[in-house]
Amino acid sequence: MKTVGLRNMTAETGRQQGTRAAVVSAPAGEGHTREAVIKLLLEEGPITATAIGKRLGLSPAGVRRHLDALIESGEARAARSAAWQQKGRGRPAKQYQLTATGRGRLGHAYDDLAGAAMRQLREIGGDKAIVEFARKRVGAIVAGIGQLERHTPESTIDKADEIADAFSEAGFAASTRKVGAGVQICQHHCPVSHVAEEFPELCAAELEAFKEILGTHVQRLATIANGDCACTTHVPLTLTVPPKTHTAETNTAETTHVAQPATTSTHDSGRSAE
Repeated sequence: MKTVGLRNMTAETGRQQGTRAAVVSAPAGEGHTREAVIKLLLEEGPITATAIGKRLGLSPAGVRRHLDALIESGEARAARSAAWQQKGRGRPAKQYQLTATGRGRLGHAYDDLAGAAMRQLREIGGDKAIVEFARKRVGAIVAGIGQLERHTPESTIDKADEIADAFSEAGFAASTRKVGAGVQICQHHCPVSHVAEEFPELCAAELEAFKEILGTHVQRLATIANGDCACTTHVPLTLTVPPKTHTAETNTAETTHVAQPATTSTHDSGRSAE
């Protein structure tokens, strides 16, 4: 998994077993430490208390104190790890992640203004204007990222990393992780999620940009706008093409590669219950 922090967040990067993840330093002070825990839950969640302690240099008691407070306030939740995630014997460890309330602490500036502007744009130019705006917006985010020229697992992963870097610069706290026969691009925060609930064209434009850059069929498994804990897009590591549209005259089936979401069993479908 390659994790990219929120903009302006200091992170030290290390590689272990093909995984690149941010190492977050916990600032001094109770309030600052709580914020560091929240950011770690945002970027790495679901994550165990033990992993949080190691990343932030906190004692088990210190981690529990912050997690208990976040759960009590409704900003975080805990679930047991899936059987395949369990290491060793014993009861599966609990994994923690932010709720929608917790993500709300990060702010959604100008949501009302943006929503009003989008509604006015639709009134003036119709749905076509919304689609064009969404395409230009995501185009600005991925500007400078060339199309994937040669499809190999390594080159596809590298290109997915480029996309994650670009979206992190835009405030999406994006990361990548290898899952089965594919790689997933995960956006752990969406600064426009409240607007995207009303205007799904914003999400659709992102997916189209991923397809164009990667030159292959990709599948959106989950979105924050729909209530999931992250926007997750699966990218196959073998070249595929979008399935053909079925008609009464044709019944051609195209094969695409879909990996199982790398999450706990409570949201195997990509949906997290709040």
